[in-house]
Amino acid sequence: MRKIKGFTLIELVIVIVILGILAAIVVPKYIDLQTSALTAAKAGISGSVKSSLAIAIAENQGYPTVTQLATYVSGENVTAVATGIQVTINGTNYTVPTYTDTNCATATGAVGNVVKCVGVIP
Repeated sequence: MRKIKGFTLIELVIVIVILGILAAIVVPKYIDLQTSALTAAKAGISGSVKSSLAIAIAENQGYPTVTQLATYVSGENVTAVATGIQVTINGTNYTVPTYTDTNCATATGAVGNVVKCVGVIP
C-alpha cells in the first residue's frame, strides 16, 4: 500500500483563514498609506509654491503676478489660474491658493493680480 502525500482539508482551511486575517490587516493600512501620500504631496507642492514666491520676490525686487509665479514653480502641468497655481497630482487638478495681501486674507481674482501670500491646498 502506498501512502498518499498531500494536505488535508483542515490544513487547507487553516491556511485560507490565516491568509484572510493577514489580508484584513494589510488592506486598510495600504489604503491609509495612499491618503498619507496624497496629503504629503499636497503639502510638498504648497511648500514649493511658497519657496517659488520667495525666489520670485528676491529676483524681481517686488511681488510677482500669479502668471509670473507659475513660471517659477518647477514641475509638469503647472498653470496660473485666477485663484492661484494649479498643479496635477495623480491626474487630479489641485489649486494652491494665492492672496493679494501678506495676511492671506484676500484671494487673487485674476492671473494678473500681485501675489503677496501663498496658502496650502485644502
